[in-house]
Amino acid sequence: MTLGMPWILSNDSIQVLENTEQLCLIRMEEMQMHLQKDQLSRIIISGFKSIKKCDITFGNINVFIGSNGAGKSNFISSFSMLQNILAKNLQVSVAKKGVNSLLYNGRKVTEKIGFEVFFGNNSYGFELVPTDDNRLIFQKEYFGYHGNWENESIVAQGNSESMWENGVQNQIDSYVVPILKKQMWRVYHFHDTGNSARVKQEHNVSNNQALLFDAANLAAFLYRLKKNHTANYEEIIRTVQLIAPYFSDFVLEPQEENQELIILKWKQKGCEDVFNASQLSDGTLRFICLAVLLLQPHELQPATIIIDEPELGLHPYAITVFAEMAKQIAEEKQLIISTQSVELLNEFAAEDVIVVDRGREGSEFKRLDARELGIWLEEDYSLGDLWKKNILGGRLSR
Repeated sequence: MTLGMPWILSNDSIQVLENTEQLCLIRMEEMQMHLQKDQLSRIIISGFKSIKKCDITFGNINVFIGSNGAGKSNFISSFSMLQNILAKNLQVSVAKKGVNSLLYNGRKVTEKIGFEVFFGNNSYGFELVPTDDNRLIFQKEYFGYHGNWENESIVAQGNSESMWENGVQNQIDSYVVPILKKQMWRVYHFHDTGNSARVKQEHNVSNNQALLFDAANLAAFLYRLKKNHTANYEEIIRTVQLIAPYFSDFVLEPQEENQELIILKWKQKGCEDVFNASQLSDGTLRFICLAVLLLQPHELQPATIIIDEPELGLHPYAITVFAEMAKQIAEEKQLIISTQSVELLNEFAAEDVIVVDRGREGSEFKRLDARELGIWLEEDYSLGDLWKKNILGGRLSR
């Protein structure tokens, strides 16, 4: 049986599909109801990298799957670009990447980049256009309201950096400005665990307000948790020991020669020696970063946590433990995860998953529909099985 092709259904099968459809609709409604006011409910992107156009609605858990080159990483990078814009760092980030690489199929094909991020009925959006001197400037920057009526209020036009802090001088300001001020979404990449990785280097002990995107301040942040959030710190230790039973504890002390600096060290059970981060396997170090990210106090976390390929280098059991942490935290926070792991996909529900394919019109995004998968799932196929069989999409095509 192939999805998208007609087939004869029995009455029992029809009932399964009807029940599945009702559950799917209920699940999506619940996903939206449980979102907090500072979490992302929807995003519209146009003309950005491989994304000609996408319109995605978010729940508390959003798992993106797809083949290499489909556009998952480009989608994740859109949030980094958004952060740069809110931090008034647009021109520097554009200069590093080049205008042509940011526009869908280059500036000969695409005239502008459009973004709009929604927080319930309210939104923040902008349109960027290229200049003759290879910069991007704001054709317009605006706040939106999408309730009983539609309203777009202009923040600024022709500006080279964002002016969102000025607001629009109406009631939308009180909803949108506080969210943007807190920048309540953050992208995390824990890929670099080489000898020169920042997570293994000395860093300032006072750099501990939030876990950095690459965990470059991991030792300082753990030092803060150990001193001020003991229960969370101990839960991190217990969780790390699930996948590294030999692990005893971190050794978190400022350097003797300079009390302003700290470096990540650890101890092994039954051994008095102290080891540095380079003596952890890459997978263990990445898992530690993930555990700290998800088990830190909720008040220190952003409302939306975006993680790119968390499965990299992890043992299958570590992937399962990560998924359990993710599902637990999703009761209060919002997660956006990009993955190529069958094991990780199997840990989530169909409605949590968004498939990314690369078509003639660029990256295409589709949230899985349990109605279409009802018969397969009733036959005890897992989502990973269906992905490997290319039933879901998101696989390499000839």
